[in-house]
Amino acid sequence: MYSILDIESTGGKYNEEGIMEIAIHKFDGHKVVDQFMSLINPEREIQPFVTKLTGINNKMLRTAPKFHEVAKRIVEITEGTVIVAHNAQFDYRILRTEFRRLGYDFQRKTLCTVDLSKKLLPEAESHSLGKLVRSLGIPMSDRHRANGDAIATLKLFKMLLDKDSDKSIVKEVIREETQGELSPTQLDIVLELPSETGVYYMHDKDGEIIFLGKTKNAKKRVNQHFTNVGQLARKLQKETKKVTFERTGSELLAILKEYQELQRTRPRHNQIAKKKLFSHVINFHKNGTPHTVLEIAKRKFKKQQHLRFNGVPSAKSFLTRISEEFEICPASLGLEADCPRSKNGCSQGCTDITDTVEYNFKVQRAFEKYKLLNKTLVILDKGRKLGEQSFILLKEGQLKGFGFVELNHQINNIHILESIITPMASDENTAFILESYLRKNSRLKVLELTPTA
Repeated sequence: MYSILDIESTGGKYNEEGIMEIAIHKFDGHKVVDQFMSLINPEREIQPFVTKLTGINNKMLRTAPKFHEVAKRIVEITEGTVIVAHNAQFDYRILRTEFRRLGYDFQRKTLCTVDLSKKLLPEAESHSLGKLVRSLGIPMSDRHRANGDAIATLKLFKMLLDKDSDKSIVKEVIREETQGELSPTQLDIVLELPSETGVYYMHDKDGEIIFLGKTKNAKKRVNQHFTNVGQLARKLQKETKKVTFERTGSELLAILKEYQELQRTRPRHNQIAKKKLFSHVINFHKNGTPHTVLEIAKRKFKKQQHLRFNGVPSAKSFLTRISEEFEICPASLGLEADCPRSKNGCSQGCTDITDTVEYNFKVQRAFEKYKLLNKTLVILDKGRKLGEQSFILLKEGQLKGFGFVELNHQINNIHILESIITPMASDENTAFILESYLRKNSRLKVLELTPTA
């Protein structure tokens, strides 16, 4: 017997969320034999992004029953069943948290249709509920509402049950009542972590760092390590006795620190890249012609002036971007398929680049905007607290370090910045990290400075 469940929560900090809508369909493997659905007054504010996603607002919930008023019904309808949900780990945690607030230890076996679909439909492009049911031709309505998502999950589960004819896969992915639950020590560790951006370090009983990573939400990420299944998760759950965290405020700074800390500490459970993080470059050169040639090449064939990419598609995407941004014909950048005139021959002669001066000027502007080579600049981003900014300093194209400032006059003074930075090593991987992040995040403030002697 199964209880197909979906919960809509208020959002908020880990273990401070509340249930605002629930739908349960009791399913015997052939038909629905009971069902329960209700809005719930969570007795806390709904996060604005949740209201935008679900359409549920605080006013709608004022007269809804509170959780303690529906708790007995939830216990009864799920008694003796396996709870089935899409991302069951989340729904089960939220449900157990609400019952824990009432002093009741709610325990049920669970089955996640994400895990089940990955086993039975490994070729699916996406295993998110919306995309998966759409690809399977399953009708869906009231997306991001409890009953709409529960019905879609039920239809998906029926299809997966039929596909798993001997039910061996279903048995394999069913979790026991306490599997995925945090131990008292793990719960203490997670509760002490902030929901902030930075780098976390997982330590063993001797204090040695066994795993580290960057994250935008330390509490959520470490909780995932403690509740995930898989070989790495089991090792971390068994060996981790303490987690420390260093706030950065800036995601870019967290990425750089993760890379450098991995090289320095080399934790035994991290996979540490021995090679370059990028595989291809776009070279800028003349190659015996009057016009500048942009060439995508493997990194080992790079020339001095280049931009780094983690594959040909990424490099082509960048060429498409500068084609639009700087009004350069795609065909002249080797993107004939993207040029609306290339099929009939380019009427403006772009592929022959007849206006060499204009073409070279546009390419040079694009290269100057996105290159880091020989530049001295400071990248400003969020700080660790209100009123503070983080900064990353590059001098003549080389990463020098990072720091935090509160006063605007400090930002433009390279002497002050150099005196307060925490040094960082510079190599081609850090250059790639910086280039690729800046290409994707134009919101960051970048100031070019005059280098000192």
